[in-house]
Amino acid sequence: MRVTKKRPWVWRSVDQRRLLLWMPYSGGTNRAWLRSELGKRIDLRYIGHGRWAIARPHLRTLIEACAERFGEVDVVLDFRTRDRCDTRCQEATGDDCVCSCLGENHGGAAYWKRWIPVGENTLVGENGEITRRHLLARSGKTLIDAHEAAQH
Repeated sequence: MRVTKKRPWVWRSVDQRRLLLWMPYSGGTNRAWLRSELGKRIDLRYIGHGRWAIARPHLRTLIEACAERFGEVDVVLDFRTRDRCDTRCQEATGDDCVCSCLGENHGGAAYWKRWIPVGENTLVGENGEITRRHLLARSGKTLIDAHEAAQH
């Protein structure tokens, strides 16, 4: 599977302070929809070509809202393999883990386990970064991983 322009995608880089979101144009209602989902006071930055820059703490809310609205969303998460996982990660709250555990041990990231990994983890360059891709899909009123949906 590859990221397409048919479904939205969210990318969390290890180095950027903001998430990057692409979603299809919907008659000028995207800004209002984002504000309704993420809060009226959110600092939204439209950067062109359907892309938005959004504060990192909104990752989970943004992904689940996109899955609800569009049916599914591609999620691209980058991690640093050289950053060792320790108790600060394991006891953390929230979901902004970029260390070598790939989010598996992070205190606030247990919900990631219901997302389906898409493809293999990919080593990116010599900097020790790994990219994980997931797909989160909507089935009726619940969010499920696409792998479970395909098996049923």
